[in-house]
Amino acid sequence: MVKLVLLRHGESTANYANIYTGWNDVKLTSRGRTQAVLAGQLISKIPNFAPTHVHTSILVRAIETANIVAEVANFLYLPITKTWRLNERHYGKLRGLNKDLSREIFGQKQILEWRRGFYSVPPAGDRITDRRYVNCDRQRLPRAESLYQTQQRVLPYYHNEVARRLLKGEDQLIVAHGSTLRALIKKLEQIDDSAITKLEVYNAEPIVYTFDKYLHIRDKQVLS
Repeated sequence: MVKLVLLRHGESTANYANIYTGWNDVKLTSRGRTQAVLAGQLISKIPNFAPTHVHTSILVRAIETANIVAEVANFLYLPITKTWRLNERHYGKLRGLNKDLSREIFGQKQILEWRRGFYSVPPAGDRITDRRYVNCDRQRLPRAESLYQTQQRVLPYYHNEVARRLLKGEDQLIVAHGSTLRALIKKLEQIDDSAITKLEVYNAEPIVYTFDKYLHIRDKQVLS
């Protein structure tokens, strides 16, 4: 048996302000840092969990959470990979917009479709110019994404960097974002397109998957 632990970052300043964040870079709140500490404590108590690698995005709120968890769980010695493929879903022109205000502007039904639907894409925003993406193929960087498109950029990384280690019997830890993890969980659990709208991934609650040698799920636990 081999374990994969998925963790959404702790509360960010944008979570607190009820703002669409996406690829905007924001830090954890003090509550978010406390949540990360508690998550690290929970992860440290998972029986027989000995990860060989930590995977996270290149956004500060996930990196901060990964660092805190690694320190609390005594994983600081592990290699950590930061990749744009684990970034949060790109919300296009919704980035930085208050969620309540967005419903007034676009309507409740449209916002629900953009937020929870699998294929719906919000209006495209400007191209990313941040220097952290300088080595990326600019044509592959999104200006807005559906959850389906988010899944399409996450899965190559999962298969090439995470699953291949799991297949060798190496436990893995992914610290990422709500939509990123929803997209991955949909694939892992073969969740229906319509049912994915009901899946919630909460801040700093570790999700523990136990797989057999073929990466079939044998157990799932959400720690809180």
